[in-house]
Amino acid sequence: MSIPFSVLDLSPIVAGGTAADALRNTLDLARHVEQLGYQRFWLAEHHNMTGIASAATVVVIAHVAAGTRRIRVGSGGIMLPNHAPLVVAEQFGTLATLYPDRIDLGLGRAPGTDMLTARALRRDLATSAEQFPQDVMELRAYFEPTAPGQSVRAIPGEGTRVPLWILGSSLFGASLAAALGLPFAFASHFAPDALMPALQIYRSRFKPSQQLQRPHAMVAANIVAADTDTQARHLFTSLQQAFLRLRRGEPGPLPAPVSAIETIASEAELAGLRQALECSFVGSVATVAQGVRGFLERTGADELIVSGHIHDHQARLRSFALAAEVRDAL
Repeated sequence: MSIPFSVLDLSPIVAGGTAADALRNTLDLARHVEQLGYQRFWLAEHHNMTGIASAATVVVIAHVAAGTRRIRVGSGGIMLPNHAPLVVAEQFGTLATLYPDRIDLGLGRAPGTDMLTARALRRDLATSAEQFPQDVMELRAYFEPTAPGQSVRAIPGEGTRVPLWILGSSLFGASLAAALGLPFAFASHFAPDALMPALQIYRSRFKPSQQLQRPHAMVAANIVAADTDTQARHLFTSLQQAFLRLRRGEPGPLPAPVSAIETIASEAELAGLRQALECSFVGSVATVAQGVRGFLERTGADELIVSGHIHDHQARLRSFALAAEVRDAL
């Protein structure tokens, strides 16, 4: 049953820390998980968020790729409506030229921020999301060898055939990935409701492409592992607080753990946390392994991408090491 494990990192800025700390920790984590045999290290595009340091996602990908040797590095994802496809092609074509066969380009259609900030990104909010399928196809074409008479080219970029992924938290991304014959990654670590219908649509409608002959589905999960269940549950309260504050309209740096989330959340808020963070596996190796095994059996996933929002960096490194033990035990 063993499948590849990958990493999704948002370069978390923790309470009491700085963006510089977050970016140093991101590279340290990437080097750590490379040694542990993780498949990919993906970074996500978010804007105007005081708890996330990966807004300039392409720059951080280059930083991580330069500081590692083998692990694939990419985006989970680039929010394509924020960018012209040609610019993305040039950026990732440059990355693929500098780091051959190591770069992934995961694409999403959300802005990765609030609407006011999305407007500040200077894209047409009325049509950009609707243009997503056309933008993906335009972007893919820029990575192909130059066609006769082609007047607009991505240099670097043309001929690199950077692997594209479609990211999603709904049925739309599943349908598009299937139609284009691309691998699909579902954001079940924060939006689990449509996971199973999305996987069914993706697999049943998949059309082979030059990039991919059969469906490849990656699912996301939060893993917070520690030596004991009690320690892990304590660490997990940082992520719970972050979600709680986001829903209260009070986002900020990743909080330090608290003794019990029940002391600062209402019953309704706790129910919302349980729903949003359903695909979270928290505890010792044995506890996490039991949960992950059931999750992978239920989804039939080809790959698992792990998010580990933990306030203490050393505890985060330890959690990913224990998650690797879980992978090896499956």
